[in-house]
Amino acid sequence: MTGLRVIFMGTPDFAVPTLSTIVGHGHEVVACYTRAPAKAGRGMALKQSPVHEAAIRFGVPVLTPSTLKSDEATEEFAEYQADVAVVVAYGMILPKRILDLPPLGCLNLHASLLPRWRGAAPIQRAIMAGDAETGVTLMQMNAGLDTGDMLLIERLPIEPTDDTGRLHDKLAELGARMTVAALERARHTPLTRTPQP
Repeated sequence: MTGLRVIFMGTPDFAVPTLSTIVGHGHEVVACYTRAPAKAGRGMALKQSPVHEAAIRFGVPVLTPSTLKSDEATEEFAEYQADVAVVVAYGMILPKRILDLPPLGCLNLHASLLPRWRGAAPIQRAIMAGDAETGVTLMQMNAGLDTGDMLLIERLPIEPTDDTGRLHDKLAELGARMTVAALERARHTPLTRTPQP
């Protein structure tokens, strides 16, 4: 059986392992949405996002729209005829008409055990709070911010030696494996959805 047609939407380093793993498992990433290049460094040169750079290496078309709310953005998204969109720290809100386009919907990987630490900086917030464990949650996106039904959860203890960087890398790899497992399962049967508490 051929792989799924996937639109990938992400921006920072955290999202790159998921993109790489999806490509490595034979799914067709038909487009990659990421934030536009931003000025960075001492010379304030335009710098592409980590996901942008990875997508170029994989030969995936890259889009950096400033909004997804326009008719043109919706039509462009629809033209890719993706089975599913995978969203990892993209940094833009997806309007409902985008969320409704892929037959399998839009799946979002979040670096916490939802509903704890919804929103930005979940890894830093878990460490600052002294949490004993954290993890990754894959959710079916809806119009809210990190409020969709949960599909899969993987837990990870926070070790005394874990700082933000180490935990970031562990969760990125864990999330990549979990997301690909979900895509494999979704090819054959609908994923079980659990509303967030």
